[in-house]
Amino acid sequence: MKKSRAIVAGIATFALVGALGMFGCSGGSNNGGSAAPKADAIELQIFAANSLEKALPEVQALYTKAHPEVTFSDTQFKASGDLVTELKGGATADLLITASGATMDDAEAAKAVDTATRTDMFTNELVVVQSIGAKVQATKLEDLKKIDGKIAVGEPSVVPAGKYANQALASVGLYSNPEGVDGKYDESIAKKIVEADKVGTACQYVASGDCAVGFVYTSDLYRYEGVDVAFTTPSDSHKPIKYPGAVCTTTKNADTAADFMNFCLTDADAQKVWATYGFEMAAK
Repeated sequence: MKKSRAIVAGIATFALVGALGMFGCSGGSNNGGSAAPKADAIELQIFAANSLEKALPEVQALYTKAHPEVTFSDTQFKASGDLVTELKGGATADLLITASGATMDDAEAAKAVDTATRTDMFTNELVVVQSIGAKVQATKLEDLKKIDGKIAVGEPSVVPAGKYANQALASVGLYSNPEGVDGKYDESIAKKIVEADKVGTACQYVASGDCAVGFVYTSDLYRYEGVDVAFTTPSDSHKPIKYPGAVCTTTKNADTAADFMNFCLTDADAQKVWATYGFEMAAK
């Protein structure tokens, strides 16, 4: 009799333990205990060359679609030199993309970026544009001596496109310093030069008719209406136009910033966006 009672008690205990176990599993499931933890939200701050103003937001949207936990704050699109100056002055960012190696060199010298992460991302071409329908007779650099009207050039100390433009002008004797800065324009064009605070402004000067021609990137033709290519500057008339990117030393999201930069370079849809806006990948 005692043995039977012991067996019954054992069965009851086993059932109770099983019920509690089921209850515990059920309760954990209802409270999300078995669900994978959500990734922490991350907001990236990008400092990018002005010429990326149209293309980069589209790529950022693609990245957020693939990584919903990552969003982007108000990306700063300015002249590359101005962006580096801001970083030197204490501004914080996660990723810097400039339109020239020299400006990224300055960022490295100021320890504003992690040198180990520096990567050439895109290339571009330097073109001379005129307003659509204009009758500017300019098919080569030497023709700028005889055009009737102003010439828009980015301020070379902060706008890489302006520095490249002056290098191109120097190749035909219209600027005194082959490096593109700290030189003088030839008398034939000196009074025609109008300096712009960024390459986009140079393009707008031409589109509005304030300048007859201007030096911009091929990609700027996809950003602004009202301009057309007068001619493309010879590739050997200026230094190669490359856009390096690097993770900033002030970032708290270094891994995510590096992953986004890699996404820009390798994602097929992102590459289509760059091509749509006239950029070519630096590594093919």
